[in-house]
Amino acid sequence: MHTTKRLWGLGLIAILVAACSTTGGNASPASPTVESAPPVTQAPASQAASPSAEADICTAAEMPTFTPGTFTIGTDNPAYPPYFEIVDPPVTDPWELGDPTTGTGFESAFAYALAEQLGFTKDQVTWTVVPFANSFAPGDKQFDVDINQVSYSPERAQNVDMSDGYYFLNQAVVANKGTDAAKATTLTALKDLKLGAQVGTTSFATITDVIAPTKDPSVYDTNDAAIAALNAKQIDAIVVDLPTAFFITAAQMDNGVIVGQIEQPEDADAEHFSVVLPKDSPLTDCVNQAIAAMQSDGTLDAITQEWLSDKADAPVFQP
Repeated sequence: MHTTKRLWGLGLIAILVAACSTTGGNASPASPTVESAPPVTQAPASQAASPSAEADICTAAEMPTFTPGTFTIGTDNPAYPPYFEIVDPPVTDPWELGDPTTGTGFESAFAYALAEQLGFTKDQVTWTVVPFANSFAPGDKQFDVDINQVSYSPERAQNVDMSDGYYFLNQAVVANKGTDAAKATTLTALKDLKLGAQVGTTSFATITDVIAPTKDPSVYDTNDAAIAALNAKQIDAIVVDLPTAFFITAAQMDNGVIVGQIEQPEDADAEHFSVVLPKDSPLTDCVNQAIAAMQSDGTLDAITQEWLSDKADAPVFQP
């Protein structure tokens, strides 16, 4: 990819984000260090059974966090825009590309607002690297919450706790301009394409369960690997969530275009991002209460509008 193209794409995103900003989400919190303390055993969920105990536990002073007095948040590295904004060097070690510690970008801003709602100050927040698929895999967790575009699914919820939704989204198809794939307007037209997506994502599940192509889809460890395959014409198109599609076509591809988005049904089963917590975490009810409060007072809508408002045309695929 040409450096000029990438810088132009990132500049475009910065201009568009600035133009739609409506809140003070750009305030930069103190840069915490990455969590390195030894594990602390979390209290079992049964301790938060009674209403009075729940009321007490949902305060920062009483919350049985992974490290006492600290709210530990996990996310993947590199941390990609528009969820974590790219900042001028130096980026806080060890983060690459986006920097979660700045409070800029949708999920960074949401994370600090969530922490504040739970009673934690910015300097009580620490970030730790957690690969995407590890966040919801079985096993012990070394974080209080993981915020990393993890869509809810019953299968994932067998291994971890998953919060109420904090963002509802559509999946999108990205292809190279001028190709047959870029001309598709219906789901039926997508069926004959060679499609690809990141492993373990709802984007890949959308290919297999919604599009159901006639050719076996390709699976990749990262979106970057999927983009490389698309640019190399090894596949016809990739499927990603819509905000990621905006970033890919603006900054990561020289000739990329959002072919369209796959609209979700307006019901409780609509795809949404959830905060991930350890299985049976005593903090799950607290996080859900905090999300509900942020929805009620308009905080969540303001953060969403600032960082994820539409930046490009994305037509909806017809059947």
